[in-house]
Amino acid sequence: MVRGECVRLRSPREARGGVQAGERYGVIVQSDLVNLNRTVLVVPTSSSARPASFRPKLEFPDGPTYALTEQTRAVDRESVGEPIGRLSASEMLSMDQALKLVLGLVGYSN
Repeated sequence: MVRGECVRLRSPREARGGVQAGERYGVIVQSDLVNLNRTVLVVPTSSSARPASFRPKLEFPDGPTYALTEQTRAVDRESVGEPIGRLSASEMLSMDQALKLVLGLVGYSN
């Protein structure tokens, strides 16, 4: 698993609160330098989410989807399926900017 890979996420047994349920895609956002843990940081996606400045629009094999950066989470590596692709450089830049906004790191710009 490398940063920027698009993967299929195995569904949690049940959804709680605002956490997305059901099988979906996700994007690995954890640094490749921190690749030793049993968990990995992932941003889930949703094709039905509303657009927002912190939700970059991505092009996936099934069509456009939004990255839910406000729901970034650590998942067990066993719940991550095979890679289905990788974000483009411009998509990764949008993801990084959205993560900076959500995490309060220097605002929205580089």
